Amino acid sequence: MTLQWTAVAFFLYAEIAVNLIFCIPFISAQRWRSVFSWRVWNWLSPYWNKCFFTMIMVLIVLFLDAVREVQKYSGPEPMHDASVNPNLYDHVHMKLFRSQRNLYISGFSLFLWLIMRRIVTLLNQVAVTLENSAGLQAQMDGAAKAAKQHQDDNKMLKQALLDDEKSMSTKNKQLKLEVEKLSDQVKAAEEALRKSHTEVEAMRRQAKGLAQEYDRLLREHHQLQNPQSAADKKDQ
Repeated sequence: MTLQWTAVAFFLYAEIAVNLIFCIPFISAQRWRSVFSWRVWNWLSPYWNKCFFTMIMVLIVLFLDAVREVQKYSGPEPMHDASVNPNLYDHVHMKLFRSQRNLYISGFSLFLWLIMRRIVTLLNQVAVTLENSAGLQAQMDGAAKAAKQHQDDNKMLKQALLDDEKSMSTKNKQLKLEVEKLSDQVKAAEEALRKSHTEVEAMRRQAKGLAQEYDRLLREHHQLQNPQSAADKKDQ
């Protein structure tokens, strides 16, 4: 194996290891996001896209080269030469095996490189979604508590209004009873006043009659006294 394919093979092994680490279930997305926010990644972030696309181009070139080698050693001419010359048979198949091996290595390296980029993106998105969902859950809990508090306040206000209505109805009943009692008392007082006016009028008429009778008796008394005084004067 040449140096370039040895490097690609080690790169493939590293990709497999990193993807397996990303798939560990007990490491949460928030933990990976905290790892991705280290200073070293912030320092490397300006070069990350360039490195990513450079590796894609290199792996695509190696993949196309491996495809070319496979087509080269799997064509009819090398097979015909190998069948004519038995010494070339093992050599051609060895070259074909190496070309196929290089094809698989470069293809899987390219595939896992794209998968690893996608996994990192998804982990960040999941972490952000979880943080937003936690914030939304906290807001929903706060809104639920506030709604429950408002419901309790409304119940208390309704109960207070009901109590006030009951007390007001009781007071209104008492006031109605007092008003009815006072109206009865007013009617009785008016009746008594009317009777007293009638009695006063009767007493006034009686007093007037008595006064007239007194005047008559007084005049009669004067008349009776006047003849007696005249008789006395004659005797003298």
